[in-house]
Amino acid sequence: MRILFITHHFQPEPNFFTGLPFAKELVRRGHEIEVLTGFPNYPGGKIYEGYRVQMLHRETLEGIPIIRVPLYPSHDGSSIKRVACYTSYALSASTIGTLAIKKADVAYVGQGPATVGWPAFVLKVLRRIPYVFHIMDLWPDTLEATGMFSNKLGLWAVGQWCKFVYWNASKVIVYTPGVKEKLLQRGVPEEKMELIYNWCDDALICRDDKDQKLAASLGMKDKFNIVFAGNMGKAQAMDAVLNAAEILAGDYPEIQFVLIGGGVEVEHLKAIAAEKKLLNVLFLSHRSIAEIGPILRCADVLLVHLRDEPLFRITIPSKTQAYMALGRPILMGLKGDAASLVEEAKAGLACEPENPLSIAEAARKFYAMNQAGRQAMGENGMRFYDSKLSFSIAVDRFEKIFEAAVRTNK
Repeated sequence: MRILFITHHFQPEPNFFTGLPFAKELVRRGHEIEVLTGFPNYPGGKIYEGYRVQMLHRETLEGIPIIRVPLYPSHDGSSIKRVACYTSYALSASTIGTLAIKKADVAYVGQGPATVGWPAFVLKVLRRIPYVFHIMDLWPDTLEATGMFSNKLGLWAVGQWCKFVYWNASKVIVYTPGVKEKLLQRGVPEEKMELIYNWCDDALICRDDKDQKLAASLGMKDKFNIVFAGNMGKAQAMDAVLNAAEILAGDYPEIQFVLIGGGVEVEHLKAIAAEKKLLNVLFLSHRSIAEIGPILRCADVLLVHLRDEPLFRITIPSKTQAYMALGRPILMGLKGDAASLVEEAKAGLACEPENPLSIAEAARKFYAMNQAGRQAMGENGMRFYDSKLSFSIAVDRFEKIFEAAVRTNK
């Protein structure tokens, strides 16, 4: 098949699930791939070195042909700038992209912002390319939950737009049972939806033993390290984690929270840690995929945490699968589908999100547990990932869905 990827973000941006690894695997299986995307600027909101915004840019990345169309780069706290970023890509992809792409058998829409549905619909109408829409964030719920957008009329309009996109898709891929149930309530037919849990980039999976020299160089030696890796924005509510660290600091100085990554809240969090004189909190900058796996293997426990919002109860943060694949026990600061998945896998402990006392208590339980107990949890998660959530299993299912979309379109 000739498969067109329509995605707001693509490598060299950190797209662990629906980006370059997915495209390369489909090529390995005999398919032809072309990517329609924007100029790389995520997560910092600045165009990457070596690129400049222009009308059309073609490149080949590890054998994958990529078409880049102009957008307004932004990823800060400004709602207006975010909207400009999302809509500028959608308009460019719908106009310039429509003329620039080769004819494809099917389009795969790796959803970031829901605005990627516009070029998918335009290409369906003008080029007769059916599309499979892969929901990665449930809109408009995500906009409201993260505080990025609060206008009720605007949220309603986004919700109506999403319904339109779903109805015109050949298939809608959802990533949790809760999201599927929510869309059923909104009138999306059950037969149009498929549940495929997110996977993680195989390049991220490191199952080597803990690197003691690396741990020492990072400040993680002789500590019980609870590690969070990823974006730190308002949705992650990491101030609650800092408050948990403050609770533990006196009686359990060996327990250290290691926060790795960037995001709009990082400087604010650093200021809080400095004000509270939290010696048990370590900040590390964003790391590449090649670097992050060995660092996460230095962890005793891996942390997932989001605000206690209704939306997040039907969300499974992508790091959950990566943490399972790495074979480390998980401290799940989230209710709902994500906590249920970790419980089903027997891969960790849950705590109340945004509750410092509950976070601290779960950390104490992990610390009091013997090494064999923590290791068993990590191995449980690793086996669960390999048998039910892995990349190869997901790609098998996508292939069948793409083939069905092509058959139906003939």
